[in-house]
Amino acid sequence: MEGKEHDFHLVDPSPWPIAISAAILILALGLVGTLHKQIFGVPGLIFGISAISGVLFYWWKDVVREAIYDKCHTAIVKHGLKFAMYLFILTEVVFFIAFFCSFFKAWLDPVFLFEAFSPTKKFEWPTNGPDPWSLPFMNTLILLLSGTTITSAHHSLFENDKKNMIKMLSITILLGVFFVLTQAVEYYEANFSLHDGIYASNFYMITGFHGVHVIIGIIFLSVSLFRARKDQFTPQDHLCFEFAAWYWHFVDVVWIFLFIFVYWLGGG
Repeated sequence: MEGKEHDFHLVDPSPWPIAISAAILILALGLVGTLHKQIFGVPGLIFGISAISGVLFYWWKDVVREAIYDKCHTAIVKHGLKFAMYLFILTEVVFFIAFFCSFFKAWLDPVFLFEAFSPTKKFEWPTNGPDPWSLPFMNTLILLLSGTTITSAHHSLFENDKKNMIKMLSITILLGVFFVLTQAVEYYEANFSLHDGIYASNFYMITGFHGVHVIIGIIFLSVSLFRARKDQFTPQDHLCFEFAAWYWHFVDVVWIFLFIFVYWLGGG
């Protein structure tokens, strides 16, 4: 990037896009293999998670290097990155809309095309689903509180209050970890499994993928915390933190819809 005489973003050739695609494919195959108890399932799942973690680490490292050392993130580049983040969150919204459509179809118009092929398995909607006012409500409070702490951290950054920003960001990460642990306890105590009807299938798909997004958000926030401790953010330049905050608020909003429709209204 030496001698750059323009404001646009011309990145160096990178192996990470194709590498992350291959890693996600391996992860998906490993997950399917694990669910169907194939011999390659668990090793593939572990390898896929490890590969994704490694690729994300080095890809993130390259982006941080471009921003901090190569000074590639000009005003025009920042605008483009923000637009890209908008589009990314939009794709995530569409991703969850597909799951909610499946849930609403099964809930409001229960026509089960494959019931004839499974005479011993009745695809019935539960009359006593998970209690929404126990662990799910606790998780709702946890995520709502985390939304306030990440907002507080963002305001502290604008006010150049590094100490409070780091504290609020750390609390947000801890709340995210508590959410994941509470969800794990809920899964452990659940009286139905992934194979127990259409409600269970939709329930685990929606809550499971939301949990994955929470974990991704925790990683995103942890990277922001690491960079904040290294004093790499300023009130004028903090795209990484800003994107992490947007993503976390998106996770919060999805959970609110999930709690209302999957746990409260649609849980029997």
